[in-house]
Amino acid sequence: MRKILLISDTHGHLDKALTKHIQEADEVWHAGDIGSSTLCDEIEKLKPLRAVIGNIDDLELQNRWPEDLVFFCEQLKVLITHIGGYPGKYPARIKNLLLKHKPGLFICGHSHILKVIYDKENALLHINPGACGVHGFHHIKTAVRFEIRDTQIKNLAVVELGKRNALNRDSV
Repeated sequence: MRKILLISDTHGHLDKALTKHIQEADEVWHAGDIGSSTLCDEIEKLKPLRAVIGNIDDLELQNRWPEDLVFFCEQLKVLITHIGGYPGKYPARIKNLLLKHKPGLFICGHSHILKVIYDKENALLHINPGACGVHGFHHIKTAVRFEIRDTQIKNLAVVELGKRNALNRDSV
């Protein structure tokens, strides 16, 4: 079993309230718009990090992380990208990736809108954790935590980190 903390759209802001959730996880997955290598370094001091780049990420982050990430966690195939749409509204590039890789879990960010949807057509769970940074139109900073056992996603929960405009003095 692996405990996962899923975040996205930090835009360089690592909320102090996230630290507890990072420490409780086995791994942290970031679905893009990271915003700074310092943020990655801070997370990696605590737990292993898997990440993809987003549309605001600079050349340094582009050299550090891929655009798409496909891997197995336990026996579950995972696909992570930043701009991915959602079931019924996938861009052509994403439709092709889903057909090629056939993941059981598809993760994206970008929209700042928290969504957890089972996609019957592609037989996968789609998760967008919303945004846990302070830039954007979202009102509440969110993340998602869950466990993976074999091919099953268990104990999925939304983590609310407070209002978007509430800066934390201890943020990166």
